[in-house]
Amino acid sequence: MTTFEIYILVLGLLLAGGALLSGIARRSIMSLAIFFLVSGVVLGDQGFGVISLAPDSPLVAGVTQLTLIVILFVDGLEVETQALKRSWHVPFRSLIIAMPLTAALIAGAAHLIVALPWKQALLIGALLSPTDPVLTSSVVTNRKIPLRIRNSLNLESGFNDGLALPAVLIFATALTQAGGRAWWQFLGQDLATGAAVGLAGGLLAVRLLGLFRGRFALPVHYRTLYAFAVSLSLFGAARLVGGNGFITVYLAGIVMAAAARQQVPDFSRFSRDLGEILKLATFVIFGSMIVFDRMLAEGWRAVLLTAFVIFLARTLALLPSLAGTRLDWTERLFMAWFGPKGVACIAYSLLVLSLKATGAEEVFQLTALVVFTSIILHSASDTPLADWFGARSERLAGGRR
Repeated sequence: MTTFEIYILVLGLLLAGGALLSGIARRSIMSLAIFFLVSGVVLGDQGFGVISLAPDSPLVAGVTQLTLIVILFVDGLEVETQALKRSWHVPFRSLIIAMPLTAALIAGAAHLIVALPWKQALLIGALLSPTDPVLTSSVVTNRKIPLRIRNSLNLESGFNDGLALPAVLIFATALTQAGGRAWWQFLGQDLATGAAVGLAGGLLAVRLLGLFRGRFALPVHYRTLYAFAVSLSLFGAARLVGGNGFITVYLAGIVMAAAARQQVPDFSRFSRDLGEILKLATFVIFGSMIVFDRMLAEGWRAVLLTAFVIFLARTLALLPSLAGTRLDWTERLFMAWFGPKGVACIAYSLLVLSLKATGAEEVFQLTALVVFTSIILHSASDTPLADWFGARSERLAGGRR
């Protein structure tokens, strides 16, 4: 069997097993993220070697790119304009103030603790700045938790993948040996071209769909297929003209959501479901590539950096960013803890690895250690902390009556 066939077999078995165990996972500390990650480790180079994937293999590149296309497109589609109008200030502060500050703190720690050159340190800061709600599903779905908390965490995670992308691409390009371009050239060509294709293509796609009305209107399942096809087509078109396809699909999603707000659920249905499968597939790939000796090559420095990123960086950035809001200190600390590192961090780090940038291996291993630890800790604390915080919120709400 080829590597691809083995991976498909393993992934199919894991998806079936994960589906059967999903009801149990929802009520325990064993999340599906942990299940797929640990399965990847056990079956990968660290374990039995059933799955052995090179970072530059076509399979890794293909799954990584498709995962990014889908999650960025869905993130763009699901920019909740109405929710932002109702409670825009908390997620706005999290994104505009706390996220860059988090990236800067992580970069500074990577430079001081691990002695990474500034370009690599800044890349790690950008890589580890997005958060992933798939690891804390109990938090964003538990109706006992105040809506403003759930909305803020969900909106923040929906936006920050796309916001982190330009910084990741700029710093990765700066470290690419064959690059030779200044950052402003990269902005002018790759990002600007990709943005133009996304904005124009998204608007054109909605206008074209609007021509098919009445008895010629598309059924729901074809509208969701149409939106997914648009994302793939625009990604390819952007790459064809020298633009960045990931920026393209993110902005195309935003434009399509703004131009056809009522059709967003139809647009995102298939892509969201596919995205969940691809996220789990990425966890397996990521787990299979983990080798603990390599992750801990920096010894105590790597452990110290990981502890700083998980326990301090987001807290130090978010608490001052939320000063003056109506959130109490417990709510702020709760939000600060639930900033897990997940699929976007993994996919971006794999993308950097495939670019063969200078120091990419060290950057990947440090990122891998942080993400691996975050998945374990945040997934394990998700349900119990969500239940505790929900009960606390109910008690406080009852006391005000």
